[in-house]
Amino acid sequence: TGGTKAKPRQSVKRASAGRPAPRPRKIKAPKLEELAGFSRQLANLLNSGMTVTVALNSMTSLEIKGIPPELIERMRQDVTEGKNLSAAMAVHPHIFTEMYINLVRAGEQSGGLVDVLRRLAEHYEKFAELRHKVTSALVYPAFVLTVGIAMGLFFMLFMMPRFQQIFEGMTGPGGKKVELPAATKLLLFISQTFSNGWVLIALGTTLVVTVVLIQRYLAGPSGRRSFDAWLLRAPLLSRIIRPNLFGQFASTLGALLKNGVPVLTALRITEQVISNTVISDAIAKTREGVTDGKTIAQPMARSKVFPQLMVDMIHIGEQTGDVPGALNNVAETYESELNVSLRVVTTLVEPVLIVGIALFVGFLLFAVLSAMFKITSTIGR
Repeated sequence: TGGTKAKPRQSVKRASAGRPAPRPRKIKAPKLEELAGFSRQLANLLNSGMTVTVALNSMTSLEIKGIPPELIERMRQDVTEGKNLSAAMAVHPHIFTEMYINLVRAGEQSGGLVDVLRRLAEHYEKFAELRHKVTSALVYPAFVLTVGIAMGLFFMLFMMPRFQQIFEGMTGPGGKKVELPAATKLLLFISQTFSNGWVLIALGTTLVVTVVLIQRYLAGPSGRRSFDAWLLRAPLLSRIIRPNLFGQFASTLGALLKNGVPVLTALRITEQVISNTVISDAIAKTREGVTDGKTIAQPMARSKVFPQLMVDMIHIGEQTGDVPGALNNVAETYESELNVSLRVVTTLVEPVLIVGIALFVGFLLFAVLSAMFKITSTIGR
Protein backbone atom coordinates (compact mmCIF):
# COMPACT_ATOMS: atom_id res chain seq x y z
CA THR A 1 0.00 0.00 0.00
CA GLY A 2 2.90 2.40 0.68
CA GLY A 3 4.10 2.02 -2.92
CA THR A 4 0.73 2.78 -4.34
CA LYS A 5 0.60 5.99 -2.36
CA ALA A 6 4.05 7.11 -3.40
CA LYS A 7 3.39 6.89 -7.14
CA PRO A 8 0.64 9.49 -7.26
CA ARG A 9 2.84 11.88 -5.27
CA GLN A 10 5.68 11.53 -7.78
CA SER A 11 3.37 12.00 -10.72
CA VAL A 12 1.90 15.14 -9.20
CA LYS A 13 5.38 16.46 -8.51
CA ARG A 14 6.46 15.88 -12.11
CA ALA A 15 3.30 17.51 -13.43
CA SER A 16 3.74 20.57 -11.23
CA ALA A 17 7.39 20.83 -12.21
CA GLY A 18 6.44 20.90 -15.87
CA ARG A 19 3.98 23.76 -15.48
CA PRO A 20 5.12 27.29 -16.32
CA ALA A 21 5.46 29.72 -13.45
CA PRO A 22 2.22 31.57 -12.75
CA ARG A 23 2.11 34.97 -14.38
CA PRO A 24 1.24 37.99 -12.26
CA ARG A 25 -2.45 38.82 -12.22
CA LYS A 26 -3.48 41.63 -14.49
CA ILE A 27 -4.20 44.77 -12.54
CA LYS A 28 -5.53 48.16 -13.41
CA ALA A 29 -3.16 51.03 -14.11
CA PRO A 30 -1.89 52.69 -10.93
CA LYS A 31 -2.90 56.20 -9.97
CA LEU A 32 -0.49 59.04 -10.64
CA GLU A 33 0.40 59.44 -6.97
CA GLU A 34 1.00 55.67 -6.68
CA LEU A 35 3.39 55.72 -9.64
CA ALA A 36 5.12 58.75 -8.13
CA GLY A 37 5.54 56.89 -4.82
CA PHE A 38 7.04 53.87 -6.57
CA SER A 39 9.47 56.06 -8.53
CA ARG A 40 10.61 58.01 -5.47
CA GLN A 41 11.04 54.88 -3.34
CA LEU A 42 13.10 53.15 -6.03
CA ALA A 43 15.23 56.29 -6.49
CA ASN A 44 15.92 56.47 -2.74
CA LEU A 45 17.01 52.82 -2.60
CA LEU A 46 19.29 53.19 -5.62
CA ASN A 47 20.73 56.39 -4.20
CA SER A 48 21.63 54.52 -0.99
CA GLY A 49 24.01 52.33 -2.98
CA MET A 50 21.81 49.33 -3.76
CA THR A 51 21.93 47.67 -7.15
CA VAL A 52 18.72 47.54 -9.19
CA THR A 53 18.20 43.85 -8.31
CA VAL A 54 18.63 44.41 -4.57
CA ALA A 55 16.45 47.53 -4.65
CA LEU A 56 13.63 45.69 -6.40
CA ASN A 57 13.97 42.81 -3.96
CA SER A 58 13.61 45.25 -1.06
CA MET A 59 10.56 46.86 -2.64
CA THR A 60 8.71 43.53 -2.76
CA SER A 61 8.44 43.70 1.05
CA LEU A 62 7.23 47.30 1.07
CA GLU A 63 3.60 48.34 0.87
CA ILE A 64 3.40 50.16 -2.47
CA LYS A 65 -0.14 50.93 -3.56
CA GLY A 66 -1.05 50.27 -7.17
CA ILE A 67 1.92 47.99 -7.95
CA PRO A 68 1.68 44.49 -6.41
CA PRO A 69 4.77 42.73 -5.01
CA GLU A 70 4.50 39.83 -7.50
CA LEU A 71 4.91 42.27 -10.40
CA ILE A 72 7.99 43.82 -8.81
CA GLU A 73 9.34 40.31 -8.21
CA ARG A 74 8.82 39.48 -11.89
CA MET A 75 10.78 42.62 -12.81
CA ARG A 76 13.56 41.59 -10.42
CA GLN A 77 13.77 38.17 -12.08
CA ASP A 78 14.01 39.79 -15.53
CA VAL A 79 16.80 42.11 -14.37
CA THR A 80 18.63 39.15 -12.77
CA GLU A 81 18.44 37.32 -16.10
CA GLY A 82 20.25 40.20 -17.81
CA LYS A 83 17.54 42.65 -18.87
CA ASN A 84 17.79 46.36 -18.24
CA LEU A 85 15.25 47.90 -15.87
CA SER A 86 13.54 49.68 -18.79
CA ALA A 87 13.20 46.36 -20.66
CA ALA A 88 11.75 44.72 -17.55
CA MET A 89 9.24 47.55 -17.24
CA ALA A 90 8.30 47.31 -20.92
CA VAL A 91 6.85 43.84 -20.23
CA HIS A 92 4.12 45.58 -18.19
CA PRO A 93 2.75 48.35 -20.47
CA HIS A 94 -0.48 48.55 -18.45
CA ILE A 95 1.61 49.79 -15.52
CA PHE A 96 4.46 51.74 -17.08
CA THR A 97 3.71 54.07 -19.98
CA GLU A 98 5.96 54.50 -22.99
CA MET A 99 7.03 57.86 -21.59
CA TYR A 100 8.09 56.24 -18.32
CA ILE A 101 10.02 53.47 -20.08
CA ASN A 102 11.82 55.85 -22.44
CA LEU A 103 12.87 58.14 -19.60
CA VAL A 104 14.21 55.19 -17.59
CA ARG A 105 16.07 53.95 -20.68
CA ALA A 106 17.59 57.42 -21.15
CA GLY A 107 18.61 57.46 -17.49
CA GLU A 108 20.28 54.06 -17.83
CA GLN A 109 22.23 55.19 -20.89
CA SER A 110 23.35 58.46 -19.29
CA GLY A 111 24.11 56.97 -15.87
CA GLY A 112 21.59 59.23 -14.16
CA LEU A 113 18.84 56.74 -13.34
CA VAL A 114 18.32 58.10 -9.83
CA ASP A 115 17.81 61.65 -11.10
CA VAL A 116 15.42 60.43 -13.79
CA LEU A 117 13.32 58.49 -11.28
CA ARG A 118 13.13 61.53 -9.02
CA ARG A 119 12.07 63.73 -11.94
CA LEU A 120 9.43 61.16 -12.83
CA ALA A 121 8.16 61.25 -9.25
CA GLU A 122 7.97 65.05 -9.35
CA HIS A 123 6.27 64.91 -12.76
CA TYR A 124 3.52 62.54 -11.62
CA GLU A 125 3.11 64.31 -8.27
CA LYS A 126 2.53 67.58 -10.09
CA PHE A 127 -0.07 66.05 -12.40
CA ALA A 128 -1.77 64.32 -9.47
CA GLU A 129 -1.94 67.64 -7.63
CA LEU A 130 -3.43 69.40 -10.66
CA ARG A 131 -6.02 66.65 -11.09
CA HIS A 132 -6.88 66.92 -7.38
CA LYS A 133 -7.35 70.67 -7.71
CA VAL A 134 -9.69 70.27 -10.68
CA THR A 135 -11.69 67.55 -8.90
CA SER A 136 -11.89 69.55 -5.66
CA ALA A 137 -13.09 72.61 -7.54
CA LEU A 138 -15.96 70.60 -9.06
CA VAL A 139 -17.02 68.76 -5.89
CA TYR A 140 -19.00 71.58 -4.26
CA PRO A 141 -20.92 72.64 -7.41
CA ALA A 142 -21.74 68.99 -8.15
CA PHE A 143 -22.93 68.49 -4.56
CA VAL A 144 -25.15 71.58 -4.67
CA LEU A 145 -26.63 70.53 -8.02
CA THR A 146 -27.28 66.96 -6.82
CA VAL A 147 -28.99 68.18 -3.64
CA GLY A 148 -31.15 70.58 -5.64
CA ILE A 149 -32.27 67.87 -8.08
CA ALA A 150 -32.96 65.38 -5.27
CA MET A 151 -34.95 67.96 -3.33
CA GLY A 152 -37.02 68.83 -6.39
CA LEU A 153 -37.79 65.18 -7.18
CA PHE A 154 -38.74 64.47 -3.55
CA PHE A 155 -41.13 67.40 -3.49
CA MET A 156 -42.69 66.50 -6.85
CA LEU A 157 -43.11 62.77 -6.22
CA PHE A 158 -44.00 62.68 -2.51
CA MET A 159 -45.08 66.07 -1.18
CA MET A 160 -47.04 67.52 -4.09
CA PRO A 161 -49.52 64.60 -4.39
CA ARG A 162 -50.51 65.21 -0.73
CA PHE A 163 -51.04 68.91 -1.38
CA GLN A 164 -53.11 67.96 -4.40
CA GLN A 165 -55.47 65.93 -2.22
CA ILE A 166 -55.87 68.90 0.09
CA PHE A 167 -56.54 71.29 -2.78
CA GLU A 168 -59.10 68.98 -4.39
CA GLY A 169 -60.95 68.57 -1.10
CA MET A 170 -61.40 72.30 -0.63
CA THR A 171 -64.57 73.94 -1.98
CA GLY A 172 -65.80 77.49 -1.95
CA PRO A 173 -69.28 78.97 -1.50
CA GLY A 174 -71.99 76.90 -3.19
CA GLY A 175 -69.77 73.80 -3.26
CA LYS A 176 -67.76 75.03 -6.20
CA LYS A 177 -64.11 74.01 -6.49
CA VAL A 178 -61.59 76.73 -5.85
CA GLU A 179 -59.83 77.97 -8.97
CA LEU A 180 -56.12 77.45 -8.27
CA PRO A 181 -53.43 79.95 -9.36
CA ALA A 182 -51.57 79.31 -12.62
CA ALA A 183 -48.29 78.54 -10.80
CA THR A 184 -50.02 75.88 -8.70
CA LYS A 185 -51.65 74.33 -11.78
CA LEU A 186 -48.26 74.15 -13.50
CA LEU A 187 -46.69 72.52 -10.44
CA LEU A 188 -49.52 69.99 -10.21
CA PHE A 189 -49.18 69.16 -13.91
CA ILE A 190 -45.43 68.55 -13.53
CA SER A 191 -46.01 66.41 -10.43
CA GLN A 192 -48.68 64.32 -12.15
CA THR A 193 -46.43 63.86 -15.16
CA PHE A 194 -43.50 62.59 -13.09
CA SER A 195 -45.81 60.39 -10.99
CA ASN A 196 -47.03 58.56 -14.10
CA GLY A 197 -45.15 55.28 -14.50
CA TRP A 198 -45.46 55.23 -18.29
CA VAL A 199 -44.08 58.75 -18.53
CA LEU A 200 -41.11 57.77 -16.37
CA ILE A 201 -40.49 54.71 -18.57
CA ALA A 202 -40.65 56.87 -21.70
CA LEU A 203 -38.27 59.46 -20.21
CA GLY A 204 -35.88 56.74 -19.04
CA THR A 205 -35.90 55.05 -22.44
CA THR A 206 -35.33 58.37 -24.20
CA LEU A 207 -32.44 59.15 -21.84
CA VAL A 208 -30.80 55.75 -22.39
CA VAL A 209 -31.16 55.95 -26.18
CA THR A 210 -29.77 59.50 -26.19
CA VAL A 211 -26.75 58.48 -24.10
CA VAL A 212 -26.06 55.47 -26.35
CA LEU A 213 -26.28 57.59 -29.50
CA ILE A 214 -23.98 60.23 -28.03
CA GLN A 215 -21.46 57.57 -26.99
CA ARG A 216 -21.51 56.03 -30.47
CA TYR A 217 -21.05 59.45 -32.04
CA LEU A 218 -18.12 60.28 -29.74
CA ALA A 219 -16.56 56.86 -30.38
CA GLY A 220 -16.10 57.77 -34.06
CA PRO A 221 -13.13 59.90 -35.15
CA SER A 222 -15.23 62.79 -36.47
CA GLY A 223 -17.46 62.91 -33.39
CA ARG A 224 -14.53 62.74 -31.00
CA ARG A 225 -12.68 65.49 -32.85
CA SER A 226 -15.78 67.72 -32.93
CA PHE A 227 -16.28 67.24 -29.18
CA ASP A 228 -12.60 67.91 -28.39
CA ALA A 229 -12.68 71.03 -30.55
CA TRP A 230 -15.80 72.22 -28.69
CA LEU A 231 -14.07 71.66 -25.33
CA LEU A 232 -11.22 73.96 -26.38
CA ARG A 233 -13.61 76.86 -27.06
CA ALA A 234 -16.49 76.16 -24.65
CA PRO A 235 -17.30 79.03 -22.26
CA LEU A 236 -15.84 78.54 -18.76
CA LEU A 237 -14.80 74.94 -19.49
CA SER A 238 -12.08 76.05 -21.90
CA ARG A 239 -10.57 78.22 -19.18
CA ILE A 240 -9.77 75.01 -17.28
CA ILE A 241 -9.21 72.55 -20.13
CA ARG A 242 -6.86 74.65 -22.28
CA PRO A 243 -4.22 75.48 -19.63
CA ASN A 244 -4.45 71.92 -18.30
CA LEU A 245 -3.78 70.35 -21.71
CA PHE A 246 -1.12 72.84 -22.80
CA GLY A 247 0.62 72.55 -19.42
CA GLN A 248 0.56 68.75 -19.74
CA PHE A 249 2.03 68.99 -23.25
CA ALA A 250 4.86 71.30 -22.16
CA SER A 251 5.65 69.35 -18.99
CA THR A 252 5.73 65.96 -20.74
CA LEU A 253 7.76 67.10 -23.75
CA GLY A 254 10.15 69.06 -21.54
CA ALA A 255 10.76 66.06 -19.25
CA LEU A 256 11.49 63.81 -22.23
CA LEU A 257 13.88 66.24 -23.93
CA LYS A 258 15.64 67.09 -20.67
CA ASN A 259 16.55 63.44 -20.16
CA GLY A 260 17.98 62.97 -23.64
CA VAL A 261 15.05 61.40 -25.49
CA PRO A 262 15.26 62.31 -29.23
CA VAL A 263 12.91 65.05 -30.41
CA LEU A 264 10.87 62.86 -32.77
CA THR A 265 10.44 60.14 -30.15
CA ALA A 266 9.55 62.72 -27.51
CA LEU A 267 6.89 64.27 -29.77
CA ARG A 268 5.43 60.85 -30.59
CA ILE A 269 5.16 59.92 -26.90
CA THR A 270 3.67 63.30 -26.02
CA GLU A 271 1.13 62.86 -28.82
CA GLN A 272 -0.02 59.62 -27.18
CA VAL A 273 -0.18 61.18 -23.71
CA ILE A 274 -2.48 64.06 -24.72
CA SER A 275 -6.12 62.91 -24.70
CA ASN A 276 -7.50 65.77 -26.83
CA THR A 277 -7.48 64.69 -30.50
CA VAL A 278 -7.23 68.25 -31.83
CA ILE A 279 -4.01 68.88 -29.91
CA SER A 280 -2.62 65.38 -30.56
CA ASP A 281 -3.19 65.84 -34.31
CA ALA A 282 -1.39 69.18 -34.11
CA ILE A 283 1.53 67.44 -32.36
CA ALA A 284 1.60 64.82 -35.14
CA LYS A 285 1.81 67.58 -37.77
CA THR A 286 4.54 69.25 -35.70
CA ARG A 287 6.48 65.99 -35.69
CA GLU A 288 6.17 65.77 -39.49
CA GLY A 289 7.46 69.35 -39.75
CA VAL A 290 10.45 68.54 -37.53
CA THR A 291 11.18 65.54 -39.77
CA ASP A 292 11.46 67.98 -42.67
CA GLY A 293 14.29 69.73 -40.82
CA LYS A 294 12.38 72.60 -39.25
CA THR A 295 12.41 73.66 -35.62
CA ILE A 296 9.60 72.76 -33.21
CA ALA A 297 8.24 76.31 -33.01
CA GLN A 298 7.68 76.73 -36.76
CA PRO A 299 5.29 73.80 -37.34
CA MET A 300 3.61 74.51 -33.98
CA ALA A 301 2.79 78.05 -35.14
CA ARG A 302 1.53 76.76 -38.47
CA SER A 303 -1.00 74.43 -36.77
CA LYS A 304 -2.95 77.42 -35.31
CA VAL A 305 -3.77 75.27 -32.26
CA PHE A 306 -1.01 76.21 -29.82
CA PRO A 307 -1.15 79.66 -28.18
CA GLN A 308 1.26 82.25 -29.51
CA LEU A 309 2.78 82.65 -26.04
CA MET A 310 3.83 79.00 -26.02
CA VAL A 311 5.24 79.21 -29.55
CA ASP A 312 7.25 82.35 -28.74
CA MET A 313 8.70 80.87 -25.53
CA ILE A 314 9.74 77.67 -27.32
CA HIS A 315 11.25 79.74 -30.15
CA ILE A 316 13.34 81.67 -27.63
CA GLY A 317 14.41 78.35 -26.07
CA GLU A 318 15.56 77.13 -29.47
CA GLN A 319 17.60 80.28 -30.00
CA THR A 320 19.25 79.97 -26.57
CA GLY A 321 19.72 76.20 -26.86
CA ASP A 322 17.52 75.40 -23.86
CA VAL A 323 14.22 74.04 -25.18
CA PRO A 324 13.60 71.87 -22.07
CA GLY A 325 14.01 74.93 -19.85
CA ALA A 326 11.62 76.93 -22.06
CA LEU A 327 9.06 74.12 -21.92
CA ASN A 328 9.37 74.02 -18.14
CA ASN A 329 8.64 77.75 -18.03
CA VAL A 330 5.63 77.19 -20.30
CA ALA A 331 4.36 74.44 -17.99
CA GLU A 332 4.70 76.68 -14.93
CA THR A 333 2.93 79.52 -16.75
CA TYR A 334 -0.08 77.36 -17.62
CA GLU A 335 -0.12 75.79 -14.17
CA SER A 336 -0.46 79.26 -12.67
CA GLU A 337 -3.14 80.12 -15.23
CA LEU A 338 -5.02 76.92 -14.35
CA ASN A 339 -4.99 77.78 -10.64
CA VAL A 340 -6.39 81.23 -11.36
CA SER A 341 -9.00 79.83 -13.77
CA LEU A 342 -10.16 77.26 -11.21
CA ARG A 343 -10.74 79.99 -8.63
CA VAL A 344 -12.55 82.19 -11.16
CA VAL A 345 -14.79 79.41 -12.51
CA THR A 346 -15.75 78.13 -9.07
CA THR A 347 -16.41 81.70 -7.93
CA LEU A 348 -18.79 82.16 -10.87
CA VAL A 349 -20.46 78.74 -10.86
CA GLU A 350 -21.24 78.43 -7.15
CA PRO A 351 -23.38 81.61 -6.89
CA VAL A 352 -25.21 80.71 -10.13
CA LEU A 353 -26.12 77.28 -8.76
CA ILE A 354 -27.18 78.69 -5.40
CA VAL A 355 -29.33 81.37 -7.02
CA GLY A 356 -30.87 78.79 -9.39
CA ILE A 357 -31.79 76.48 -6.52
CA ALA A 358 -33.11 79.43 -4.50
CA LEU A 359 -35.36 80.45 -7.43
CA PHE A 360 -36.61 76.88 -7.78
CA VAL A 361 -37.40 76.61 -4.06
CA GLY A 362 -39.02 80.03 -4.18
CA PHE A 363 -41.23 78.91 -7.06
CA LEU A 364 -42.30 75.82 -5.09
CA LEU A 365 -43.18 77.90 -2.02
CA PHE A 366 -44.99 80.51 -4.11
CA ALA A 367 -47.05 77.85 -5.93
CA VAL A 368 -48.12 76.15 -2.68
CA LEU A 369 -48.65 79.26 -0.54
CA SER A 370 -50.54 81.16 -3.25
CA ALA A 371 -52.95 78.23 -3.50
CA MET A 372 -53.39 78.15 0.27
CA PHE A 373 -54.10 81.91 0.38
CA LYS A 374 -56.56 81.57 -2.50
CA ILE A 375 -58.41 78.77 -0.71
CA THR A 376 -58.56 80.54 2.67
CA SER A 377 -59.70 83.80 1.13
CA THR A 378 -62.41 81.99 -0.86
CA ILE A 379 -63.67 80.08 2.18
CA GLY A 380 -63.69 83.25 4.28
CA ARG A 381 -66.17 84.97 1.98
